Amino acid sequence: MSRAEFPTDSGLLVLAGTPIGDAQDASPALVRALTTADVIAAEDTRALRKLLLRLGVTTDAPVVSYFEGNEASRIPGLVADLQAGKTVVVATDAGMPSVSDPGYRLVSAAIEQDIPVTAVPGPSAVLTALAVSGLPVDRFCFEGFLPRKQGERRRRLQALASEPRTMVFFEAPHRLAEFLTDAAALLGADRPGAVCRELTKPFEQVVRGPLAELADWAATPPRGEITIVIQGAPEVTTDWQDALDQVDLLLAGGTKLSAAVAEVAQVSGLRRRELYAKALAARSAGTSDLSHTNSAAQGSAKIKEEQ
Repeated sequence: MSRAEFPTDSGLLVLAGTPIGDAQDASPALVRALTTADVIAAEDTRALRKLLLRLGVTTDAPVVSYFEGNEASRIPGLVADLQAGKTVVVATDAGMPSVSDPGYRLVSAAIEQDIPVTAVPGPSAVLTALAVSGLPVDRFCFEGFLPRKQGERRRRLQALASEPRTMVFFEAPHRLAEFLTDAAALLGADRPGAVCRELTKPFEQVVRGPLAELADWAATPPRGEITIVIQGAPEVTTDWQDALDQVDLLLAGGTKLSAAVAEVAQVSGLRRRELYAKALAARSAGTSDLSHTNSAAQGSAKIKEEQ
């Protein structure tokens, strides 16, 4: 890693993207960074040494562990190394540091101390999965790992139900079936998706299909690293009057307003709060059948009582 463009009296923090599968995907820039580092902070020191062995690379730099469990305690020492003018290279097990991996907090600490930060670009499970998924990639968002608890995971998925961009997630193999089952229930059983397993490795596998079918496939948990790509919500043609008419029908059947709005919003893809506000406004103004529906229902109830 050349330091020509950085101050000579300052340290340098290097985020080193490592191969996500095949060690031969390592770039010459990664090899230079590892061989010229003063300190290497590795998510897994054993995995790093295996990578060095496969690349035929040796280093005299001390290798320190730097993972989620000790990240906070490691930062002061690493910042001190940077302030002393050393080049600190951060390397995770696979992919780019700070992307669902340790690194973000150290980057923030370095920036606060006016220490230069650069990166060695490398393979990315996010971009690789997007490229092979067969789903639209002109716009996408990365959601990483969702919460492990089902209630919290379902709430996050519910919030993404109307997200128009293609979505990328990471998930552990033993939780994949639960994730896909919840995704099918909240995003739509027919929503297209792709499960990408062991990308760039000998047993790479990409399974494409509707979320419900993918959930069935994952009933027997697959092995390896998992990246999930899900197509964004289809564009919705906003027809508020049609939505209000559907709310009217549900009200006529005895459904409460809040529940009726929630059901119609789920089916139509409209925002629930906005639909609820329009329904209330329509009922107050009398421009919807909502008020007439309630009156008719009350009148029907009175007739039954008289009979």
